[in-house]
Amino acid sequence: MSDILERLEAVLDERRHADPQSSYVASLHHKGLNKILEKVGEEATEALLAAKDAETGGEAERHALVAETADLWFHSLVMLSHLDISHRAVLEELARRFGMSGLDEKAARQ
Repeated sequence: MSDILERLEAVLDERRHADPQSSYVASLHHKGLNKILEKVGEEATEALLAAKDAETGGEAERHALVAETADLWFHSLVMLSHLDISHRAVLEELARRFGMSGLDEKAARQ
């Protein structure tokens, strides 16, 4: 499972230039960045709502949150792909922040 991001990146790269009539990813790329950003926003909202339900819900609500988070991550990867940014750049940024206090990291951005 550790290579799932690599596998997803390969599929996204392949489908980016596919026929928009036969590939969801290609159709998003064909519609442009604004459509991709709309999907990221939509999935973020759905994940937030699922998180609220999962807070007091049962296993079904927790599974729904996982599914919505997967949708959010997927569409975020499509966004990065559209901008020719590898998921590795995000992982490198997370690695850079690892072990650093969140408060210190936030202060360093200013």
